[in-house]
Amino acid sequence: MRFLSNLVNAKKRKKRWVVLTAYDAPTAEIVEQAGVDWILVGDSLGMVVLGYPSTAEVTMEEMIHHCKAARRGAPNAFMIGDMPLKGVEKGPRQALDSAHRFLDEGRCDAVKVEWGPKAPEIMERLIGAGIPVMGHLGLTPQTASTMGGFRTQAREAGSALETLRRAKLLEKLGVFSLILECVPADVAKAITGALKIPVIGIGAGAHCDGQVLVIHDVVGLFSKFTPRFAKRYCEAGQLIRKAVGRYAAEVRSGRFPQKKHSFGMDREELRLFLEQSRGR
Repeated sequence: MRFLSNLVNAKKRKKRWVVLTAYDAPTAEIVEQAGVDWILVGDSLGMVVLGYPSTAEVTMEEMIHHCKAARRGAPNAFMIGDMPLKGVEKGPRQALDSAHRFLDEGRCDAVKVEWGPKAPEIMERLIGAGIPVMGHLGLTPQTASTMGGFRTQAREAGSALETLRRAKLLEKLGVFSLILECVPADVAKAITGALKIPVIGIGAGAHCDGQVLVIHDVVGLFSKFTPRFAKRYCEAGQLIRKAVGRYAAEVRSGRFPQKKHSFGMDREELRLFLEQSRGR
């Protein structure tokens, strides 16, 4: 309860939360060092790390594996584990077991649950068990295929009102925060103003209490596609390609490795080795 009240008070003080994904130790270390408030180990790893066509393919084992890695890199960060579809699809009992795995094995501080037919029951069960839960409304990638694909949600008055209703329901259930993904900025502004808990936007405009993005989009690892709502702050993909290209060229030309990249041995030991190796 103190955790939730602290968040509510921080929102009253107009705090802006910075949230970013991380899926491995070195990335999580950088994100923590940069001062991000919360790290989300998102099931987006299925698409940006594992090469799946959607997040629905991600397994619990994969999520726990990456949560453990991220925690090793960011030992002090507030870390949220994203409950994959395969960890909740059977209902509240399975979801509770999955959530405990995130906290116990993955060393997460909280879990995120996307909206779906069983979501309210699942969240109520988890929160009742003392597990901090973040909600997720708007575009929910796990079930995007049932929503017409990856497209903006709540663009009509009726669907916007339904999103607001769901947001209020989740707050009443006790979620500590929620993500609003790909909804019109004015709708997100209204929902943010209607709730006491922090609302974190992704493709939801500037009036949310904070923002979350996928690290790969922020640093420009993908050259083919960047979501409209994301901003590339550097071109890491280009830098990596150039570095790999230079490495390949130097290996083929014999310029790498140089003497400074190699190890030597005592001259007498070398003489003995060469002498004794003859004829073997």
